[in-house]
Amino acid sequence: MDVTNRFTTDGYGAVVVGAGHAGCEAALALARTGIETLLLSLNLDSIAFMACNPSVGGTAKGHLVREIDALGGEMGVNADKTALQMRMLNAGKGAAVQSLRSQADKHAYHAQMKHTLENTPHLTIRQSEAAEVLTENGKVCGVRTTYGEVISARAAVLATGVYLNGAVIAGEFRQSSGPNGFAPATELTKNLIDLGFTVRRFKTGTPARIDGRTIDYTKCEMQEGDPTVYPFSYLSDGVPQKQTPCYLTYTNERTHAVIRTNLHRSPLFSGMIKGTGPRYCPSIEDKVVRFADKERHQIFLEPECAGSNEVYVQGMSSSLPHDVQREMYRTVPGLEHARIMRYAYAIEYDCIDTLDVQPTLESKIVEGLYTAGQINGTSGYEEAAAQGLVAGLNASLKLRGREPLVLRRDEAYIGVLIDDLVTKGTNEPYRMMTSRAEYRICLRQDNADLRLTERGYAAGLVTEERYARFLRRKEAVGRVAAALEGRVPPARCAAFLQAHGFPAPQGGVSYADMLRRGIPAADIEAEFGILQGERAADKETAIIDVQYAGYLRRSLEQIEKAKRLEEKRLPPDIDYEKIGGLRLEARQKLAKIRPENLGQAGRISGVNPADIAVLMVYISNSQNFF
Repeated sequence: MDVTNRFTTDGYGAVVVGAGHAGCEAALALARTGIETLLLSLNLDSIAFMACNPSVGGTAKGHLVREIDALGGEMGVNADKTALQMRMLNAGKGAAVQSLRSQADKHAYHAQMKHTLENTPHLTIRQSEAAEVLTENGKVCGVRTTYGEVISARAAVLATGVYLNGAVIAGEFRQSSGPNGFAPATELTKNLIDLGFTVRRFKTGTPARIDGRTIDYTKCEMQEGDPTVYPFSYLSDGVPQKQTPCYLTYTNERTHAVIRTNLHRSPLFSGMIKGTGPRYCPSIEDKVVRFADKERHQIFLEPECAGSNEVYVQGMSSSLPHDVQREMYRTVPGLEHARIMRYAYAIEYDCIDTLDVQPTLESKIVEGLYTAGQINGTSGYEEAAAQGLVAGLNASLKLRGREPLVLRRDEAYIGVLIDDLVTKGTNEPYRMMTSRAEYRICLRQDNADLRLTERGYAAGLVTEERYARFLRRKEAVGRVAAALEGRVPPARCAAFLQAHGFPAPQGGVSYADMLRRGIPAADIEAEFGILQGERAADKETAIIDVQYAGYLRRSLEQIEKAKRLEEKRLPPDIDYEKIGGLRLEARQKLAKIRPENLGQAGRISGVNPADIAVLMVYISNSQNFF
């Protein structure tokens, strides 16, 4: 490492580059497990900044937040402390797809997370831009800043968000910038390319912010919060009882006509935007074109924070010119006289190919270098925070000489997220959805702690306080489950069953049997006086397990089959070109990704069951197999 004409700081165990949602979780995971950590941010005012929607959770994302919390992360705690409103999405659907969502106070969320970081032992925060990851013999040895400062470290986590060569675009206007006017990071991309990374260009966007005083809410549908839901964090005792409402309105044919008339001025269609945008969160002009048969699109009006009149117009992200935006927004019911406080824009940024990343989120190219968040091609605060926690914790485990934390697809949504990234890769901003999880009936948000807190505790991140709460809850869920197996004599339950459309039983019936017949748990509790004194969250988990017992049994059988393939390890130095019977595409994909086991190999696009059969024969006969 050449440090000529540079000044060198005292060494750290790890440096985290970027203080968005991924960087915050990574830095906290490292520092809380005893690693001296430096967190670099382009601007300390952008720590945990919510550049897009000031919300946490939502469909599938709520699962990620509860898993982050179960492992000892901070996002759920911070979201609970700063929530303006909380709702359970998909409450009328099955338990597997129900997801908690909070509308956060944007400024409070930033301030609270910054306060937490500033007061965490072993963690130093510094405003500075990273220009280069320094290496020695293929390993991280430090980071150089644009000021010329050399920071020696044994590990680094890159969590650069959308700042890496960020460019803001609206109409014909284009400017080198990070989100919300923050400065971009302009030097690190070249270093990544020099190190051997494949760099791509992705794009995302954000809608306008409207002055709430100019909105006619009488033309909109009120969306109330839900004070009866449980919070994100298992350390929180409840949700706000007084909550701020959001509102629902819709676009119409006038809105769509304005957009269609001005498509030639949209950088999305003119060719000015080169980056690949998110499929599942498109701009309003993209939606109007792709879904031309739809007469309207939902628009949610959501407060940005308690102390401001700014309202976020969810569902109308755009990169149209400002004059078109003014005309477009005012066609929406309730927004006829709306004044725009911040215009919508698109932002392009650099990211890497995650096929060069291991399941631990450590790079395959540079040892000790981890990546997390939008640099890995994902979209969303929750996806970023989940990766940040795993990257930071694995960097810590490596520095402590411990085995890494790798979550399987059957263990966590986080496992699905990371496995998709490192096994399949992504050619567009990746967003977590419940449909991506094949074992989602086992990966509910209500049981995240029962699945993961033991893992977080073993890794040293879960505190004693959190672990003690977990043990009490685990005992309570077991107690409720045992009570539900209690049997009721026929004479005592005959009239009750008949009132619910079932014949009088010949023998005793358990409460669990009643639940599986579809009788509401509340009715059973009221009639027989069971489960009194038990917490609602504990009862919910045990009741869902009973109701879904058959599905869970089949899922567990599938998981066991999948585990057998995961246990068949592939030698790290295997030469796929020399394995007869493998198709050319399979050889190329396997050589590029270098899966760790047969299960991962089978999930690679372009590798079919016949290729897996060939690999099974090979490893059975190979002297190198271990």
